[in-house]
Formats: sequence, structure tokens, C-alpha cells
Amino acid sequence: MGPWLDGMTTWLTANPQWLAAAVFIVACVECLAIAGLIVPGTVLLFAIAVLAGNGALSLGETLLLGFLGGLLGDVVSYLLGRHFHQSIRRLPGLRQHPQWISGAEAYFQRYGIASLLVGRFIGPLRPMLPMVAGMFDMPFPRFIAVSLLAAAGWTVAYLLPGWATGAAIRLPLPEGFWPEAGVVVGSIAVLVGLSITSSLRRHRNATLIMSVMSLVILAGLFIGYPYLIQFDQGLIALVQEHRSASLDRIMVMVTQIGEFRAMFIISGVLTLLLLIARQWRQAIFAGATLMFTALANTGSKWFFARVRPEVLTDPLTSYSMPSGHSSGAFALFLTLAVLAGRGQPPRMRLTWLLLGCLPAASIALSRVYLGAHWPTDILAGAMLATCVCAASLALSQRQTPLPAMPARVWWLVLPSMIALCAFMAMRHLPHALLRYAY
Repeated sequence: MGPWLDGMTTWLTANPQWLAAAVFIVACVECLAIAGLIVPGTVLLFAIAVLAGNGALSLGETLLLGFLGGLLGDVVSYLLGRHFHQSIRRLPGLRQHPQWISGAEAYFQRYGIASLLVGRFIGPLRPMLPMVAGMFDMPFPRFIAVSLLAAAGWTVAYLLPGWATGAAIRLPLPEGFWPEAGVVVGSIAVLVGLSITSSLRRHRNATLIMSVMSLVILAGLFIGYPYLIQFDQGLIALVQEHRSASLDRIMVMVTQIGEFRAMFIISGVLTLLLLIARQWRQAIFAGATLMFTALANTGSKWFFARVRPEVLTDPLTSYSMPSGHSSGAFALFLTLAVLAGRGQPPRMRLTWLLLGCLPAASIALSRVYLGAHWPTDILAGAMLATCVCAASLALSQRQTPLPAMPARVWWLVLPSMIALCAFMAMRHLPHALLRYAY
């Protein structure tokens, strides 16, 4: 596949007018039944996103094209399954490789709707699950609602890193940017690698390892942020160059979910709902994680007294390090992800954690986009929340593992969380847009 991939990217570089179509088509093929297992779509998507970030397409255009392409792949796969049902096993490819569909079928039967959301981030399952959903006659409105949510998260996770890499290569960044970025990215990679390895091997202290590693990185950021100024300034300059009125509106809506008052209300409602449902241990875990994260963030912010970037027309006067939006969002969504993964195998628990990081990272990144925080601020907030969440989980499971919550509790919790987040995103939007003008 190497020469073919090199030839494809070389041709797109020479013909950038076809890049938009390439993003759409590759995203569609990556999510298309059978084809998504054959074509190296993940690698190709990253390469095309790098080319797009090199000046050919804006971030909004790249994400929209990827989202629409992936959604089309889902719908076509679903319709194939709905039309052929069990006869689809006789199609070319599936006849020679029955394991491709049997694995997705077992996964769908076990996890239902959640399989479409979680399986989107598991390579071999991603293109097959929509087809299996059609085979089992899942109602189309229910399928499309879940697919819209899954496609949005998948697009950000798979296209944003490549686009940002392309944009960073194109711009004249400060001289020390790349070494500092290497230190930051390397530290996060070590944390993620150790967490995944210890979890998959069912290490008894996996949660404690994650907490300690997060604390070490947090301490490094607290001590070393004055020496990461090229990294901070370079990323701020990169992001500010690509601001637009339409993306501003989206980012302001996202950032409003992470405001202190919004996080306080959402966290309080979550803990209260768990208490009403008599999920005592889960309520204690959630309440402790959210409360101690908020207290630690406030104390750290006053201790370091770091000044915010001077990007906004009317700069915020509160201190910057660590980001309260980042720590609050990661604490909330990691808590929900941990509760969702209870009683499931390690691979599923890790996938739930990945899903929880997506909305949290969106809120955190909105702060850098809007110029309200330095990049190291949001990293410190994420590490703080991860450390507290992992430590709280380890303490909660000292004697017995935290049990899985019944489905009826999730039908109470999830709609409430979604409704609250949507309300917080839309409230006082015109005033918020003026607040974050640059």
C-alpha cells in the first residue's frame, strides 16, 4: 500500500482542487461496509488532512466534509443490511471472510445502540456495525440519531490531528516550538501508552498508575510552563490565524458548557440523579471527583496567578493556570465514561474513556481557540482532572469493584445531561459572542 499511498498524496498535492472531494470520498469509504476493512482509510485520512491543513481547506470545511462522508458511508452500509438481511453473507468478500460480520454481529447483539457509538472508534468494527444494524432492522430514526453523534466525534478525532499538523508545518512557528511540542506530546503519549497497556493486561494497580502518571505530568507543567513559552505562543498564533465568524459561534457555544456555573449545575444534577436512583457508591465517586477537581483547580489557579493571553478585545481578569473549563469538563465526562465502562472488558472501558475525552477536549480546545487560555493551561486542567478521577476510582474500588449501573439509570442520567449541556450552550449566546470577540 506504501507506493499507492505516496502516489495518491503526491497527486493531491499537485491537484489541490480535488482535495475536498478526496476528504469526502475517503471518509465515506472508511465507514463503508467491507470497503472500510480493505482500504487503509485511517492512514489516508491523516495524510489528506495534513494536505488540507497546509492551506488548501479551512478546518471547518475539512471537518464538515469528513462528517458528511462518514455519515454517507454509515447510511449506505445500513441500507445494504436492511435490504439484504441475512443474504448479505453471500456477498463477495463476506463469503470468504465470515468472521468480518460475525464479530460485528456478536458485538451489536451484546451492546445494542451503544455498539454504534463505541464501535465507531474500533477499526475492524467501524464499517460493519451500521450494516449489522440494518440486518437487525434497527429503526432508521434511532440509527441516524446515534450515527450523527458518532460521526461528529469520529471526524474530530481522526481529522483534527492531521489538519493541525499540516497547518503547523506551513506556518513560520517560533524556533523552539517543535522541541517543546515534542516534550509535551511525548509525555502525553507515555501516559496513554502506560494506561492502555496496564488496563489491557488487567494490572491490579492500573488506575493508580494512571493517577500517578497524570500527577507527574501535572507537576511538570506547573514547574515547566515558563520554559514552554514558544509552544504556547506558537499554538496561539496558529489557532488565531484560522478563526472565522462561523467557527467562533460554534466554539462559543461549546465553551459555555464549561463555564463554572454550568459545570456546577450539571455536576450537582448528576450526583443528585445518582442518589435518587440509589446508586450510592457511584454517587460518592462522582461527587468526590467533581468536588475535589474544582477545589484543586481553584487553589492552583490562585497559587500560580498566571496571566491570560492578550487576545480578547476585553481580556478576562481571572487567572489562567490551570484551565477551569478543561478540568471541569474532563472531570465530568471522564466520570461518565468510567461509570459507563463498569462491568465491561478492558477494551470497552478504554473506548468509553476515549469517547468521554472527545467532548471534554472540545471544551478545552475552545478556550485556546477563543484566546482565553494558553495551551499548557488546558493540558494542566486535563491532567488535574485525570489524576483526581483515577485516584477517586482507585479509592472507590479498594475492596470491591464499582458495579455497573442498570440501563434504567442511564435512561435517567443521559437525557438529563444532554438537555443541560444543550441549554448551557445556547444561553446568552449573543452576549457571549461579544465577550469573546478578538
